[in-house]
Amino acid sequence: MISSQVIRSSIEELKTISKVDLCVWDLEGKVVAATFEPEEITTALIEGFVNSPADSQVIGQHHLLKVLDEDEVLFILDARGSSEEAYMLGRIAVSQLQHLIIAYKERYDRNNFFQNLLLDNMLLVDIYNRAKKLHIEAAVPRAIFLIETDKEKEKEKDFTATELLNGMFSTQVGDYITAVDESNVILIKELAPEDDYTRLEQVANTIVDMMNMEAMMNVRVAYGTIVGELKEVSKSYKEAKMALDVGKIFYAEKKVSAYNTLGIGRLIYQLPINLCRIFIDEIFGSNVPSELDDETLTTINKFFENNLNVSETSRQLFVHRNTLVYRIEKLEMSTGLDIRTFEDALTFKIALMVVSYMKYVDSLEY
Repeated sequence: MISSQVIRSSIEELKTISKVDLCVWDLEGKVVAATFEPEEITTALIEGFVNSPADSQVIGQHHLLKVLDEDEVLFILDARGSSEEAYMLGRIAVSQLQHLIIAYKERYDRNNFFQNLLLDNMLLVDIYNRAKKLHIEAAVPRAIFLIETDKEKEKEKDFTATELLNGMFSTQVGDYITAVDESNVILIKELAPEDDYTRLEQVANTIVDMMNMEAMMNVRVAYGTIVGELKEVSKSYKEAKMALDVGKIFYAEKKVSAYNTLGIGRLIYQLPINLCRIFIDEIFGSNVPSELDDETLTTINKFFENNLNVSETSRQLFVHRNTLVYRIEKLEMSTGLDIRTFEDALTFKIALMVVSYMKYVDSLEY
C-alpha cells in the first residue's frame, strides 16, 4: 500500500505549483495528508459519497473526488477552492495518486512474486501466469547474486544495502532487488544473450567496489549459474547460497564466490559431517591441523601456493632453505605426512579444508 508520506509529498508538490490546497481522507474520515488544516468531516458524509455513483461532489468550497484502485475506492481527495481550476487540479491529483498506487502495488507484487519464486513456493503454471500479469519476461537469461553485509555496521548508516543496490540496478532493464531473510540482499540480474560468466564476475566485483567506496560497507558477493527460464531462477539462488557458504569456509580471503568455480570446496561442503570426522581421525588422530601454530600453517599454505617448490617458498617467507625443510620434517613427525610428496600434500590440503568445514558446522550448532 502507498504510504502517507508519499501521498503528502505528492500533494505538497501540486500545492507549490498551483497554490490550490489539497487534502486526502481515508474511508473512515481520517486525514491521510493535507496542505491545510481541514475541517472535521463526518463518517456518514464519506460513506454517502463513497456509495454514490458520482465520482465527484462539491460541498461549499470543497471538491471531493474518489481515488480508485481497480474500481475500489481507497481515498477521498478534497481540492479546496471555488474556481474551476481547483476542480481540475483535483482531477490531476487523483490521476497522479492512482498512478502511484498502481506503481507501488506492482512493485510490492513483483517483490512478493520473486520471493516466492526463489523459495520454490509456486506451481509452474502460476509462475508464468503471474509473470505475464506483472510484465516480467519469462524466457530471458538471468543469474542470482547474493550480497552479504555486516548488519551491525549497516545499522550505523543512514541508508541500507538494499537502497544502494536499487541505485545501481534498475527494474527498467529487468533487474530486481529483494530479500528472503535478514542476512542477505538478492539481486536478480537480467542478462543479454551474449553475456557469460566473465560478465557475472564483473558485476560482482562492481558491487563489492561500489559498496566499499560509496558506503564503506565490507560485503561478500556470491552468484549462481546462468539460467534461461524464469522457473529456473530458484536453482541459481540455491547455487548462490552454496557459493556464499563455501566461499566463507574455504576461500575467506576472496570477496566474490562463483558457483561454477568452487572446485573441491563444493564436494567437501556436501559430505556428511560424520564421514568428515572419520576421515580426519584416520589421517591425524587427535592432532588435527587446526591445532597447528600460525607459523606452521603459514608455511604450509605458502608451500602449496608455490607448487611444493622449497626454494621459492623459502625465498618468499624470507627464511633459509634448511629452516623450511626443518619445519616440513617437524610436521611430518607430528602428522606422518611428508608434504614434499604429491600424494601426502594432496591428502593434507584436503584435510585442511575438511577441518575448516567441520569448524563451520560446529559454529552453526551453537
